[in-house]
Amino acid sequence: MLFIGIDLGTSAMKLLLMEGTGAIVNAVSKEYPLEFPRPGWSQQDPENWRRALLEGVPELLRGFDAGQVAGIGAGGQMHGLVALDREDRVLRPAILWNDGRTAREVDYLNNVVGRERLSRLTANIAFAGFTAPKLLWMRENEPELFHKIAKIMLPKDYINYLLTGVHCTDFSDASGMLLLDVEHRRWSREMLELCGVTEAQMPRLFESYEAVGTLRPEMARALGLPESVVVCAGAGDNAAAAVGTGTVGEGSCNISLGTSGTVFISSEKFGVDPHNALHAFAHADGRYHLMGCMLSAASCNKWLMEDIFQTSDYAGEQEPITAEKLGNNHVFFLPYLMGERSPINDTNARGTFTGLTMDTTRADLTQAVLEGVAFAIRDSFEVAKALGIPIDRSKLCGGGARSPLWRTILANVLNIRLEIPESEQGPGMGGAMLAMVACGLYKDVAEVCARLVRIAEVLEPDPALAARYEARYRQFREIYPAMKGLFPSLL
Repeated sequence: MLFIGIDLGTSAMKLLLMEGTGAIVNAVSKEYPLEFPRPGWSQQDPENWRRALLEGVPELLRGFDAGQVAGIGAGGQMHGLVALDREDRVLRPAILWNDGRTAREVDYLNNVVGRERLSRLTANIAFAGFTAPKLLWMRENEPELFHKIAKIMLPKDYINYLLTGVHCTDFSDASGMLLLDVEHRRWSREMLELCGVTEAQMPRLFESYEAVGTLRPEMARALGLPESVVVCAGAGDNAAAAVGTGTVGEGSCNISLGTSGTVFISSEKFGVDPHNALHAFAHADGRYHLMGCMLSAASCNKWLMEDIFQTSDYAGEQEPITAEKLGNNHVFFLPYLMGERSPINDTNARGTFTGLTMDTTRADLTQAVLEGVAFAIRDSFEVAKALGIPIDRSKLCGGGARSPLWRTILANVLNIRLEIPESEQGPGMGGAMLAMVACGLYKDVAEVCARLVRIAEVLEPDPALAARYEARYRQFREIYPAMKGLFPSLL
């Protein structure tokens, strides 16, 4: 049997074809544009996702027996608002996870509705990227479109709708909407009412590994697949990536260095950070997790390399950063290019370089960006430590994880053991593995992870380097509080 994994990312749809044994036999990527109509806004036309699907799947299957495909599973960018009318037509471009237009709505939710009430209803407080503030923004700024909404969906769920005709979502992705009662795995009627929507407008809830349907006849023909192909509910990108790295069960950790950066800590039981600096979400294995999410991670390095340095030679730019320079850089970088979520929750925060002198080099700036992202990830680790969660090791995935230098920096900034999976295919691999469970090839998510996930490399911290980074991290932590009051005046 063959399985298709879909990673609906922010800049591209990545598709992989995977055997039930875990072997990845083909992969295809289809890029699409982002729209930034105003500073801090980020949106995308779902038609581009549909086009990528229709072009990418036939290309993925070329040279293979499509009749062997048993299931499809998707992992996708979270929080995006996809609004459909009564004819299931998209009403407006999807407002994405990294969009910052909802500062007023977030302030209303957190300070008028109240953080304590939100946490009681949804296990989380409001962040600009979440879906509920976007609904409030749309109600206030686009009332005619808002009143035409018949279904509210998330990005990867729109793909599942195209495939099956079913309006569905899964608990892990729904957790990031601020509309789900995470503990009891059901829509919060009180939150829906606050946002001016009804349960009838919401998609049906599934566990990530459950089948939501099979392919619609017209979609099966367009993709060149049998109508019998099972489509599972899939998961939010971070939960899907965690499945792909085997991060399930009690206290397992995964760090993702993708466009955004995440610290993902799986748990057998429901739990909430009392300060709500970490998100409390449902996991794709049917249980729960805590997650810290920074909005700009590998995208910070991409910005510096491609937009500022005008180069695509990432490795070449990192080459001058030799071992003796690590932990000794006097330049610091705040990686808040799109504002920030965990743990500071500040849409006004901005990126800064601090400590520049006349002898600062390109390599110093590159190193500062890599270190700044690592320091910001550690901020979420510090919250977990304060909760009494011991983390001495973590899986590592995402595009940034391909850099040996960045891996070294991260291991020593966090002072933990990093495990690099043999096959790093992120949400797409997790989606395919969830489809295997939906098709009955494996009994549950824990079994498919135990059978298919293998570790290729282990990186241990160096005590001397970790000590140098400890001192640098203490300095880094002083920069944002010193700058916080200035940021709003820069907008």
